[in-house]
Amino acid sequence: MKRTRLSDQIAETLEKMISEGQLQPGQRLKSERELAVELDVSRPSLREAIQKLNLKGILTTKRGGGTFVCEKASTDFIEPLNTMLVENPESRFDVLEVRHALEGTAAYYAALRGTTDEKAEIIQCFEKMIRMHGSPDPMDEARADAAFHLSIVKASHNEVLLNIMQGLFNLLQNSISHNLDKLYTIPRVFEPLSNQHRRLMNTILEGDPEKARLAAQEHLVFVEESLQQIDREVLREQRELRNLSDSTSDH
Repeated sequence: MKRTRLSDQIAETLEKMISEGQLQPGQRLKSERELAVELDVSRPSLREAIQKLNLKGILTTKRGGGTFVCEKASTDFIEPLNTMLVENPESRFDVLEVRHALEGTAAYYAALRGTTDEKAEIIQCFEKMIRMHGSPDPMDEARADAAFHLSIVKASHNEVLLNIMQGLFNLLQNSISHNLDKLYTIPRVFEPLSNQHRRLMNTILEGDPEKARLAAQEHLVFVEESLQQIDREVLREQRELRNLSDSTSDH
């Protein structure tokens, strides 16, 4: 049985506090030190839980300004999209097309506006993403990937982009149809993905907005083509199993 991570338990506690009205939309959370004492948890575990809720669009952290409960309206658009993904798995490619535009723009402005601290966070997220490769749960790497991309969006200093992207990543990670887990288990995919992420990071660190935009878009083209290839392989395996089953039944 898989053990529940402490950070997941803390995240559930915070979500419950929000759902029960102890924390209101728009409310600023107590300082990390105060909240860790109140919940009787370590600050690193609390920090990880807050990051998880940032990815889910439940909390938003503003550098130097604290962490806030997101206004519900900021993620209302996700529900119909979630229904669409469940009913039509192919629509995840529509989500990728939207990401082409949004993340290219985010990378452009991150290269222009990113602070030293924000660039340091991008590096940390990249390094964690590399460390997560080979984790027993492939979604650990997928979540680290999302955190890396969101660190770039945060560095763009565009709150609208940040809210939209948080919602989209939450949508993808909670959908059973997106195949993100398979993407990270294919050996031939890891090296090019890592190289693309590194190139994207370096163009932002160098402050080259046009190269950053191009790097983000080239990366997403590769992701889309890889997912399409995975779909084709799954369909081929299903056909082969059906043919084997039909052949067996004939005998």
